[in-house]
Amino acid sequence: MKAILYHTHGGPEVLEYADFPDPAPARGEVLVRLHAAALNRVDLWTRNGWPGIKLQYPHIPGSDGAGEIAALGEGVTGIEIGQRVVINANLGCGTCDFCLAGQDNLCRTWHLLGETVRGTNAELLAVPAANVLPLPDGFDYHAAAGASLVYLTAWHSLITRANLRPGENVLIVGASGGVNTASIQIAKLVGATVYVVGAGAEKLALAEVLGADVLVDRTKEEDWSKTMFKLTNRRGVDVVVDNVGTTYPLSFRAARKGGRILTVGNTGGPKFEIDNRFIFGKQLSIIGSTMGTKKDFADVFALLFAGKLRPVIDKTFPMQEVRAAHERLEKGEQLGKITLAIP
Repeated sequence: MKAILYHTHGGPEVLEYADFPDPAPARGEVLVRLHAAALNRVDLWTRNGWPGIKLQYPHIPGSDGAGEIAALGEGVTGIEIGQRVVINANLGCGTCDFCLAGQDNLCRTWHLLGETVRGTNAELLAVPAANVLPLPDGFDYHAAAGASLVYLTAWHSLITRANLRPGENVLIVGASGGVNTASIQIAKLVGATVYVVGAGAEKLALAEVLGADVLVDRTKEEDWSKTMFKLTNRRGVDVVVDNVGTTYPLSFRAARKGGRILTVGNTGGPKFEIDNRFIFGKQLSIIGSTMGTKKDFADVFALLFAGKLRPVIDKTFPMQEVRAAHERLEKGEQLGKITLAIP
């Protein structure tokens, strides 16, 4: 098969479009012939490397993917060859106490496709049968791949972890990334008022199309925490979705007393200073979240299939042009998800 490979950490130049042996499904697994994959920030972080990361080289990136079943491993039932599916990148062992309790994203031997194991930037991929979800006829492969990780992540963070309720107000820091565009739609679906802080008119226009109620351009209002207080009559917001990290000082100020700060990542960097007085003085809750459970995956995709949530696709590249796709993601130029077309 053809796949995207790299043998060492580095920039987009380490990515190769090359031949790799076809995988075979083990017991309990299915073989998926992929038609679409999507890029995420984790692809950049894994490619660049971080202290302590251990990969089996050559590594194949990619967490999101959709395609059709090409073969069944021993013991797999209820799935047919040729069936159209989307892949859940969240790999639990299925046997530890967390997995048995339905909390597979807390699995004691948890893995993420494309991060700690080889991923979806390939023509074929073997995954546990429990990690594929059937796609309705006509549901686009790129929409499915583009939604997979980010909608699962946003749903688990806002709904499962934060218990977002109708009538609350939500501030989303960032207007055009995958998790943020998913968060805007999910928050609106719940019945929340959505404030979005973004950079520039084009990205904020996308947020408005997705349902954002109030838009704040951070290129014009650097201290947007003051703006948020004015907009909420000095009350502050119930929930802040901040996956940047370095913006925490402003997020803490923008939150109301007793507010919740949600984080699923740190696009601005893993280390930053915070003023602890805001946390105990305002009795803030900082809620971390990673991916989601299989139930979360099924729940959010049911809404996607029903058309109540809409994946946002920025641009699709042929798999051979993966370097250009990574460069676009690194520059932050995208409006929604970047996908790869797999021949």
